[in-house]
Amino acid sequence: MKKPSRRTFLRCAAVALATPWIVPSRVVTPCAMAQNVTLPNNILRMGMIGTGRQCYHVNIPGFVRNRRNQVVALCDVDSWRLGEAKKKVLELYEQSVSLVKPKSVETYVDYRELLARSDIDTVLISTPDHWHAVQAVDAMRAGKHVALEKPITRSIAEGQEIVRVAAETKRVFRVDSEFRSGKGAHRAAELVRNGRLGKITKALVCVPETDIPCPPQPEMPVPKELDYQRWLGPAAEAPYTLNRVHSPQKWDRPGWMRLLDYCDGMITNWGSHLLNGALWALGLDRTGPLEVEGTGTYPDPESFWNVLLKFEVKYKYADGIEVVYKTDKPFYRIEGERGWIEASFDWAEGYSPEGIRASSESLLNEIIGDDEIRFPLRTEKEDFIDTILSGGETLEPAIVGHCATTACLLGHIAIRTGEKLRWDPEKEQFLDSPKAAGYLDKPIMTSGD
Repeated sequence: MKKPSRRTFLRCAAVALATPWIVPSRVVTPCAMAQNVTLPNNILRMGMIGTGRQCYHVNIPGFVRNRRNQVVALCDVDSWRLGEAKKKVLELYEQSVSLVKPKSVETYVDYRELLARSDIDTVLISTPDHWHAVQAVDAMRAGKHVALEKPITRSIAEGQEIVRVAAETKRVFRVDSEFRSGKGAHRAAELVRNGRLGKITKALVCVPETDIPCPPQPEMPVPKELDYQRWLGPAAEAPYTLNRVHSPQKWDRPGWMRLLDYCDGMITNWGSHLLNGALWALGLDRTGPLEVEGTGTYPDPESFWNVLLKFEVKYKYADGIEVVYKTDKPFYRIEGERGWIEASFDWAEGYSPEGIRASSESLLNEIIGDDEIRFPLRTEKEDFIDTILSGGETLEPAIVGHCATTACLLGHIAIRTGEKLRWDPEKEQFLDSPKAAGYLDKPIMTSGD
């Protein structure tokens, strides 16, 4: 495929969320014809878009080892990462005698070529945040079921579009977030949802304080393995420097995760785990707050990295439930008239979402009956594949991903505007705040906002 000019690429990207992704009927896969499918040997064929740190270490092993899923295609704008990812996929298949190995694993630089393949049923998207919504919408319009890394969007309008397109195309959608698959978060959600705490009074949600400032960075030559213009994609033109993208030929934390041009930082990054998990337990993960206010600290203006370093946000939900969301160690705590429950990412276990504590041992030993609210306990990968093959919806469908990300974004918008915001969760509109309304369809950026 001929590489588009920068002007052409940005013009197309700007209308991508509003324009149907048109493909010939021959491109629509058997899986795209109905949600309940029976494929040969019940095996789905997957393409992976983005093969960075999270994909390489977590997503590739998780999906390759699923016996009802084959990874048959990979896409990345970094040729070194693409090559390493392909080697890992092939090695994992060679190491197992129980997996059905694909005939080949093809690689692509342009994700649209991957989406045009008629033999691909599912897509995992693990690209930087500024690409998520565009690629997810394109994939669903191309007939693919989508597992999308969190946070799924950078603006509220992007989330609305993902929800709408998922419903229109009847594609299975799953936020590829593992927190709801952790035993601690799962157990806490079942206990709270089944009334073991009685009337809920408030919740505290915390995420790690890991973002840092960075001195001004010089322009650098683009590494030969990186197609930098494709990496920028729908983002604004900017000179290449290592700390804007990711370290060449390494898997360390990428710089883009600390830049408002591409990411909101920890407020959405881990909020998609922990605030999401708390709202799940509270039964508020398909709605929004009524009021939001917050404070936060950004780096000094000369810092290259510019996401929030610290923050504290207060939400007021229906029935007077107050949720406080701030930087601290990673956990959430829900308090009710009969006690409290905490679910956490355990630091000692490498952020494993297994931790759970409660105000009493008897509370933790409560038995959830067959006639009560119960959730499947399976990995996010299993949840995605199982749902496609058996029907229904995933544990984190598009509406849940949208509402969780929106809650995080509302907090960031409240901090940025310095206002106590009133929000209509049904209409998804701000009340009496033109300044905040300006952020409905655009992210908070480095400049020009």
